[in-house]
Amino acid sequence: MTRIEPRTLAAQAGALRDLHTGGAPLILPNAWDVSSARAVVSAGFAVVATTSAGLDDSLGFGDHNVADPAVVLDAIGRIARAVDVPVTADLEGGFGFGADELVHRMLSAGAVGCNIEDTDYAATDASDLVPIDIQAARIAAIKAAGRAAGVDIVLNARIDLWIKGVGANDGQRLEETMARAAAYRAAGADCVYPIAAHGAEMIAALVGAGPVNIMVRPNGPTIESLTGQGVQRISTASLLHGAAQRDLAARLAHLRAGRLPEALG
Repeated sequence: MTRIEPRTLAAQAGALRDLHTGGAPLILPNAWDVSSARAVVSAGFAVVATTSAGLDDSLGFGDHNVADPAVVLDAIGRIARAVDVPVTADLEGGFGFGADELVHRMLSAGAVGCNIEDTDYAATDASDLVPIDIQAARIAAIKAAGRAAGVDIVLNARIDLWIKGVGANDGQRLEETMARAAAYRAAGADCVYPIAAHGAEMIAALVGAGPVNIMVRPNGPTIESLTGQGVQRISTASLLHGAAQRDLAARLAHLRAGRLPEALG
């Protein structure tokens, strides 16, 4: 399989970063395999982002940093080589790799951006997050490793306290989100991603300091309203994969019942 040249990767990383600072937000319909990635590009989107939940599921693994990293990175590589736009990959918690190894593997796969989560996957309590200072140091190391390799990778620092329900209330979660966002940005993160977060107050506080990634939900704020609030990156996470799986299940049920128009139409 042909490897993407470092010069091309560096240019793609620059193009991806620029898309975080324009007037219109970067919309990311997260893909999980080559065909979904090609569909994203065919629909006119400028970047392919992967969803770990969807990609892991397509490979037969569970989500949350338990998949075989070699298999995951091979799949990301196949996606990157199948499209002619920048690819940003959900690398979960980094699979236990050090910064240099993680960056080497993602660049070898052809990804120029990544999500890095601050869940502490080594902890016994599933709700634990990596301490802010340790996660910030890791972000700084990953960014430095990218620059040393000749590619200033675009790092989206995921903040997991909302999706895990850490904190007694939204006020505490907002305070912790702002502290983590500030530390991660100071460490070099290009964007922060408080996944599953909600509320205009939090979004307003975050966008004032730099690019922020917000996950859209069926009953949440519209793309238009998020754009109006200054959000620069909007993603679907695993929701498109889930919708595709539900559609497939419904069609299979129709087929099992002999209803071909509903199954195949």
